[in-house]
Amino acid sequence: MSAVCFYFQVHQPRRIKRYRFFDIGNDHEYFNDASEQDTNNARITRKVADKCYLPANEVMLENLRKHPEFKVAYSISGIALEQFEEYTPEVIESFKRLVDTGRVEILSETYHHSLTFLHSPEEFKRQVQLHADKVRELFGVRPYVFRNTELIYRNDIAELVADMGYLGMLAEGAEHLLGWRKPTFVYHAKNDPTFRLLLKHYKLSDDIAFRFSNRDWEEWPLTAPKFAQWVNAHNGDGHIINLFMDYETFGEHQWEDTGIFHFMRALPGEVLKQSDNFFVTPSEALSKYDPVGEVDAPDYVSWADVERDLSAWRSNAIQHDALRALAELEPEVRKSRDETLLRDWRRLSTSDHFYYMCTKWFQDGDVHAYFNPYESPYEAYIAYMNVLNDLRLRVRGGTKATRKRGVWESITHKTKGVLQAINS
Repeated sequence: MSAVCFYFQVHQPRRIKRYRFFDIGNDHEYFNDASEQDTNNARITRKVADKCYLPANEVMLENLRKHPEFKVAYSISGIALEQFEEYTPEVIESFKRLVDTGRVEILSETYHHSLTFLHSPEEFKRQVQLHADKVRELFGVRPYVFRNTELIYRNDIAELVADMGYLGMLAEGAEHLLGWRKPTFVYHAKNDPTFRLLLKHYKLSDDIAFRFSNRDWEEWPLTAPKFAQWVNAHNGDGHIINLFMDYETFGEHQWEDTGIFHFMRALPGEVLKQSDNFFVTPSEALSKYDPVGEVDAPDYVSWADVERDLSAWRSNAIQHDALRALAELEPEVRKSRDETLLRDWRRLSTSDHFYYMCTKWFQDGDVHAYFNPYESPYEAYIAYMNVLNDLRLRVRGGTKATRKRGVWESITHKTKGVLQAINS
């Protein structure tokens, strides 16, 4: 018997435009440049909607209608939902049709797909609540299972989420987290047997998400019957197979001409040919199966890159500097009680901004380049710090002359020092 749990992450950041030093104090619109193709968030959202979200949702709806046993789950970041409402409302409607079947679960996450758990547990909880409110507003459902940004997990995050009343959360089934154990069981958080964990089966998930169109892969071409056989091979070897991946796998990472939509359209029927197989949502899985053991995660684990840690977002000096500057500004922003300033600060907390500053190219280079509006990590850093300095000036006020002089003194010292450290 194998329960199959499909979960898809849906996220589009508000990308920062190429914000120059001389824009500081003059331009407070940070996140969209209609004249620049790479930083036009409206254009990107429409493009991905046409290539992925709309056709993929049609395939999922077809599967749900054809197979009453089929179920699936999504987490959709709040800033993605904002952009869908603004640029592609038909995407919202297509997700509503899925949810209305009663067999699609919407998961909880931070509204801004952020890293706020690194520096502000209270802001982390606020963003989680903002997201839950948005999900309830749009879909009329309450999330019971939590999925952190990029599946980032650690013992203290689990404690925070458990205190917020969630049934459990999703995490990466990395070897350095599990040791000899397998991701095909339900586990529980350290010292809390009531807070349950679903761990991604990263090999089978990545066979679809990353290897599907790779003609050099020894298993290419991947067909639905072949994948169903791999699922069947786990019968008696656990309770559940968790297939977690970016939704952009369908039509964007793996283009339509690779056959990815045909594969997904055929897969549920092939899996269900084995009478012992069935599909579950995350909340059903966590309710159905008792944990077989404890997961102790004293260090951060994520689903990003080959290391599966936080190095995608904080492995170099410019990332650390940007994260520090963002965290330091929070008390002043909150004290201002200005909702516009708080909105912009929160949008700057989105993890993608720091991902674009990553200097670990090597094996992960193609992944980090995906929809990256910058030619280099340093360009991403400079644009981000320019925006953050403008936001700081808006919070603190002052005349334009004194503001510009203060920013110049600050940015030349900090930026030069960080860039010298990176290049040394």
